[in-house]
Amino acid sequence: MTFVDLWQQHDFTEIGRAIERKTAADVQRALARVGASLDLEDLAALLSPAAAPFLEEMAQLSQRGTVERFGRTMQMYAPMYLTNICANVCTYCGFSAKNRILRKALSDAEILAEADVLQRHGFDHVLLVTGESSRYGAAYLRNALRLLRPRFSSLSMEVQPLEEAEYAALTLEGLSAVLVYQETYDARVYAEHHLKGPKMDMAYRLETPDRLGRAGVKKIGLGALYGLADWRAESWFVGLHLRYLEQHYWRTRYSISFPRLRPHAGSAIDITPFNERELVQAACAFRLFSQEVELALSTREGAAFRDHALHLGFTAMSAGSCTNPGGYAGKIESLKQFEIDDDRSPIEVAALLRSQGYDPVWKDWDSTYDGEPKTWIAALRSQ
Repeated sequence: MTFVDLWQQHDFTEIGRAIERKTAADVQRALARVGASLDLEDLAALLSPAAAPFLEEMAQLSQRGTVERFGRTMQMYAPMYLTNICANVCTYCGFSAKNRILRKALSDAEILAEADVLQRHGFDHVLLVTGESSRYGAAYLRNALRLLRPRFSSLSMEVQPLEEAEYAALTLEGLSAVLVYQETYDARVYAEHHLKGPKMDMAYRLETPDRLGRAGVKKIGLGALYGLADWRAESWFVGLHLRYLEQHYWRTRYSISFPRLRPHAGSAIDITPFNERELVQAACAFRLFSQEVELALSTREGAAFRDHALHLGFTAMSAGSCTNPGGYAGKIESLKQFEIDDDRSPIEVAALLRSQGYDPVWKDWDSTYDGEPKTWIAALRSQ
């Protein structure tokens, strides 16, 4: 059994309707259970329109629970885009294969130049990002990890789905986390927005976290791309996925992100509304649903919103992000995947956090915790 089997038991449209039917009494019951183990019915109540009048109470409980579990800390990370080469045609992404843009894959020297800039900013946690291309798959990523492992304590990836054995091999090169956003859990909407390429295979993407769990990856990141479908149903399915993974791969940590559609190259698409207040509701609902899950807030959101939302359950923030290959070193002309909103420098964001009583933490995982003898790693690399 994989998550696909569980996903197929639920109808996306009906889940949305069930959430709409939740009442104030359902919300109150869920809030009364905070601190215990909330179930998916509780999550549905907290995501429902009926929860809107309780948002302040949800925010207070979310902040309290986050400080108790994580302290007043905020993990700082930066995305490093390695390539914008992609075989997929997706309606919402600037890297779509149909867009006539300058394509680029970073060389070894260019990867290290990006690393130099991020290190000067203070980052010790880097998220490697690529398009989906067989030319720049596991072998290319393995090389990038080997180049960057001596530079950073924490290396994560948001790349094309890979096979279980490939993930296992990459963990030996220092990979600690993989983010794999489903984009949408609505099969009809998924087909409307993924028109060509390997990403058309929705089931394969849905099963990626299973492969990650079996491969022993330390942390798995989940999320939907908000703006494609009903945000309440999307969030519920993310919760379903999270609970399934927590039960099956309990040694692994989990994170959730809330990316909203941003301007990008290519044709404009219709966007399903998901405003800042609703993002706050979704984040608070997840914090109350899971005391252990990490919540990330990216530079897709504006500075003013991030300054207020950081108190509401988030544990990680990006800063000073560039969404094009070579963007940090500034020597390469290539297209951005999307436009960011908060363009403050890492130093400015860190200063804001400290002014709010938070400690910026520049890495997610320390290499000393890997505990693998260098001789053993060397032997595996030679195979």
